Amino acid sequence: MKKHLLLMTFLVLTASVVFAQKVKFEEYNLPNGLHVILHQDKTVPVAVTSVMYHVGSKDENPNRTGFAHFFEHLLFEGTKNIKRGEWFNIVSSNGGKNNANTTDDRTYYFEVFPSNNVELGLWMESERMMHPVINQIGVDTQNEVVKEEKRMRVDNQPYGRFLEYVKKNVFKKHPYKGTVIGKMEDLDAATLDEFIAFNKKFYIPNNAVLVVAGDIDIPKVKKMIKDYFGPIPRGKDIVRKKIVEEPIKETIYAEAYDSNIQIPAIMASYRTPSFKERDAYVLDMISTYLSNGKSSRLYKRLVDEKKMCLQVGAINRALEDYGLYIIFGMPLGNTDLDAILKEIDDEIVKLQNNLISERDYKKLQNKFENGFVNANSSVAGIANSLARYYLLYGDTNLINDEIKIYRSITREEIQKVARKYLNPNQRLVLKYLPKKDKK
Repeated sequence: MKKHLLLMTFLVLTASVVFAQKVKFEEYNLPNGLHVILHQDKTVPVAVTSVMYHVGSKDENPNRTGFAHFFEHLLFEGTKNIKRGEWFNIVSSNGGKNNANTTDDRTYYFEVFPSNNVELGLWMESERMMHPVINQIGVDTQNEVVKEEKRMRVDNQPYGRFLEYVKKNVFKKHPYKGTVIGKMEDLDAATLDEFIAFNKKFYIPNNAVLVVAGDIDIPKVKKMIKDYFGPIPRGKDIVRKKIVEEPIKETIYAEAYDSNIQIPAIMASYRTPSFKERDAYVLDMISTYLSNGKSSRLYKRLVDEKKMCLQVGAINRALEDYGLYIIFGMPLGNTDLDAILKEIDDEIVKLQNNLISERDYKKLQNKFENGFVNANSSVAGIANSLARYYLLYGDTNLINDEIKIYRSITREEIQKVARKYLNPNQRLVLKYLPKKDKK
């Protein structure tokens, strides 16, 4: 067992130490609507089998939040042909590893096996899609698992709820106003029939993409895919209602309290466009310019020079329908939170009124080149990227072309986008404070 795991770790690490080059892939559809993407890489004897479903927290009933994340756990419970509790045993005993994750927009499952076990990965994912066992004992078990995860990662984690408070203030109508993990009372109130209906609606071949990547024999894998996934019936087409938010025209002020922190924080949060929009790419570059590393503008100003902050940063959290651009600062000593925000705003105004230097621009380009290389330097990373670009962006070849977008962004465009989105009247100002003692 340990030898299997050590071998897998070595192979995965070895697979990541390769130079980025054009990623070749083949894609096609099965008659039931399942999109298939194949990528062959014979440099290491590893095969990744992954399925990404186009379902996230934004697809949930407002009174039944947390379903998508819950299913991330529930669909490991077992299937018609995999006994309850055996999923992870099968994977590990065959030298593999697996995991899953959920966002606002999608859910992703994957297995990494030695390449001679690629058929096992395909069979298991087809079982998950075609024959999941959804019963009360599984629901009750995973309910407790999710509650414990929420306690550890959110409720008892310092600053663990800041995104929750940001989202519920920035979004008024869109489901992005909720959290991925959802409300535990919604899961408690849900019936077994509701879980079964959610599975039937979303975990279907025509709402998914299957990616097989690594040391694979493509003709043989195609036959396996046809045999295992071909018989799965197509589900009903999913119609998504477009929910449009009104623009933010005046500053929203809010406070939030956290009993797990001693140091407060201030956050300026802006609603931004979908990650499919060019402006989202520009905002990526702006966040890197402002806060990536000790030489970044905000770090140098607020941490190094003025010693006002312990930590400062900018996050571009781009999503499928909208995005969030969050700038935050944590004070050093008794520094006033409003004073930190003023310094941040001064730096943004500089960005809006002046072009960044050629030197800083070249540094940005180099960082994004390196990020592109790292994202596609392992078989597992490539599988994830192929699935994501197809399912969420509608363009699989972005795995090769996205870097061209970043390369084409100009200094003038950076200035223009900063002027367009990062204005005081278009944002939430949130003070995240230690919880007050009850008297």
